[in-house]
Amino acid sequence: MEWIKHILRLFTVFDFFDFLDIILLTAVIFSVYQFIKERRAGKLALGVGLLFIFLIVCEILNLHAIQYILSNLFRSGIVVLAIIFQPELRSALEKMGDTSIKGIKNISDQRNGTLTGALIEEFTEAVFDLAKTKTGALIVFERNTKLGEIILTGTVVNAQFSGNLLKSIFFNKAPLHDGAVIIRANRIHSAACILPLESDRDLFKDLGTRHRAAIGISEISDCVAVVVSEETGIVSIAHEGNIYRNFTKTSMKSTLQEYLIKGSNDQKKRFASKAKNNSKND
Repeated sequence: MEWIKHILRLFTVFDFFDFLDIILLTAVIFSVYQFIKERRAGKLALGVGLLFIFLIVCEILNLHAIQYILSNLFRSGIVVLAIIFQPELRSALEKMGDTSIKGIKNISDQRNGTLTGALIEEFTEAVFDLAKTKTGALIVFERNTKLGEIILTGTVVNAQFSGNLLKSIFFNKAPLHDGAVIIRANRIHSAACILPLESDRDLFKDLGTRHRAAIGISEISDCVAVVVSEETGIVSIAHEGNIYRNFTKTSMKSTLQEYLIKGSNDQKKRFASKAKNNSKND
């Protein structure tokens, strides 16, 4: 009866701000879950959760030594988690900053790196010309998240986009072929840029440095990275930490149009669906 009275007493003091507090906390927890469920942070979060459950079990069983160690670990848990989840926290904060300005749409949208249909057509032709000769290539389309620190690692070209220029850059004897090309605001902004590598050991063993670099840059920004394999000539696209392979001309054009022009909310689902359905021939 005392528990029932206590619960009823809580309802008597429950007001609008308590309801708002619960709603906001639920939204935060759901957002964190959505963010980490398809990332490596999900496995780390599961490990932290198991440690917390283990701590509770130790308290119930009075395992004092282990309880002491885990208790001290959790006391400094905020600092530890900040260190462990540093890449994910940075990515989340960058995306929060990006989201806050998405509503401010004006004529500057055209300068944010979106391509026209004609340029996508020319780009696709150039990429598959490189694929025919098995010339390795890595091209990154900058979107809302700026890649200024990545651009500083390469050589600024700042030239009007051209398929022939793109193929010339990746010619295997050209001085700027080893690295990534950054496309910003419809222009080939820089070449020979060094990208952060994805270090996930669970990735396909046949993925080379270019593919890992494409995944790495797509994890820390909202860019779209296109890769041509030097060994097989297969064309792949990386986005949001995922890589999709075996693109044809048709599927690549439509995918780039959706990501760089249309900006649809269902991009990711259609992107993954197209990647799975790609055939070997166009």
